[in-house]
Amino acid sequence: MTLDDAALATQLVRAAGALAARMLAEGLETQHKTSVSDVVSAADFAAEKLIVDRLADERPGDGLVGEEGARRSGDRTWYIDPVDGTYNFLSGIPVWCSALGLVDGEGPVLGAVYHPSMDELWLGGRDLPTTCNGQPVPQLDPRPLAELSLASYLHPARMGRDELRQPWLSALSGAATMRSLGSGSVELASVAAGRLGAFLQAGPSPWDWFPGVALVRAAGGVAEVIEHRGQSWHVAGNPQAVEDIRSALLSGCCDRPPGPRQ
Repeated sequence: MTLDDAALATQLVRAAGALAARMLAEGLETQHKTSVSDVVSAADFAAEKLIVDRLADERPGDGLVGEEGARRSGDRTWYIDPVDGTYNFLSGIPVWCSALGLVDGEGPVLGAVYHPSMDELWLGGRDLPTTCNGQPVPQLDPRPLAELSLASYLHPARMGRDELRQPWLSALSGAATMRSLGSGSVELASVAAGRLGAFLQAGPSPWDWFPGVALVRAAGGVAEVIEHRGQSWHVAGNPQAVEDIRSALLSGCCDRPPGPRQ
């Protein structure tokens, strides 16, 4: 019997997350990729291989792109983040997940995110309202950014670039508070659930974007890429908050002066 995409994605992220958690408990060595904070472990590779091997059997005609290097072309593409938030994962911070996003020629089709430490599995897509552990999440209502938290991150090494720093600070200044959890897909799932207000990041990798985008849109939110000063700003949240972020990014100023943060 062939599984539908949602059932398959559910099985894959849950299995990948469980494998990574088990390997972490047994002990892992950290390897570095581009910087001291850009880390990877055997669990990342093993969890990606688990997903890739299963997709080869279940969806041989689909393409895939994995964070740890898996590549295959196809009419549709699965974006794989076997351990999203590896720095947290290896540091003992329980904010990490396994994530999958399915994309076709019209955009994101489906997103699945499994957060093992909370045992929460998020699922949603173009024709599938977002759920957490099978329970529908409330649809996102328009609310201004000034009333909401903004999940965002800018690497310290990029802080010195005015074309990034100034628009970023402008957007942050318009939010009630800021949160940086260290896992893009956990943050976007939290936006879809209304736990966080909105999401903003400059040029995230596609495997950090597509799984959560599907969840946010299927919860009644919007997700856009805003080009400004040579940068691609990825923004998601309820429609009003996204418009507030767009205005702040493009204007380089905010509607009110920065206040105390919580």
